[in-house]
Amino acid sequence: MSKILILIPAYNEARQLPKVLRGAQDALPGADLVVVDDGSSDETGAVALSLGAGLVTHGSNMGYGVAIQTGYKYALARNYDFLVQIDGDGQHDPDSIRELLDPLRSDEADFVIGSRFLAGGNYRPPLARRIGMQVFRRLVSWIVGTSLTDTTSGFQAFNRDVIRFFVGDVFPCDYPDADVLIILHRAGFRIAERPVRMFPNAEGKSMHSGFKPLYYIFKMFLSIGVTLLRSPELHRREKP
Repeated sequence: MSKILILIPAYNEARQLPKVLRGAQDALPGADLVVVDDGSSDETGAVALSLGAGLVTHGSNMGYGVAIQTGYKYALARNYDFLVQIDGDGQHDPDSIRELLDPLRSDEADFVIGSRFLAGGNYRPPLARRIGMQVFRRLVSWIVGTSLTDTTSGFQAFNRDVIRFFVGDVFPCDYPDADVLIILHRAGFRIAERPVRMFPNAEGKSMHSGFKPLYYIFKMFLSIGVTLLRSPELHRREKP
């Protein structure tokens, strides 16, 4: 039986977290859950514990990338076979978790990204963000040589080899997004995409929304450029 961890990074998500945790528990009863509370000022941590999830707490807000890498370190230290990453703001539908895990369990992929645009998905982001998503979808698909429809999705699942790889210095903690797919490709990992359902954020915010769209586009172009300029040897994974 594979050990599966559902990682939920959260920042001031006490109101949304019960729905997310209960949905994840119902979708995959045999999995463990851990919430990484990234310095919340509300009751996020207390809610996680009250609903039976594991909890790792940052003393201050360190940002989304650091929060999820903390979760990866937690998973690696406890020898999980697979990790599913789902946001704490209620945007990701936990019913899609099994769809993400299928290619990992059958050893068809090392990393699976959930696409809100496959299989007739009706998710419609704001115009500025939609333009940015299209730009990076085309750019990343061209670089990795595989057609991908949702390169900025944070709804992901991956195996132990990727967990181990992400714990290292190569992971872009500053703002991990489309550039992660390029790093994985250059390291030799197999990437797959599966349809998932996503909802508009109930609170009108998310952990990703602190960056204005133009700054986000600038930041991602810069990160992708740095990734491409680095020697492939720096991205190559070590054999376990």
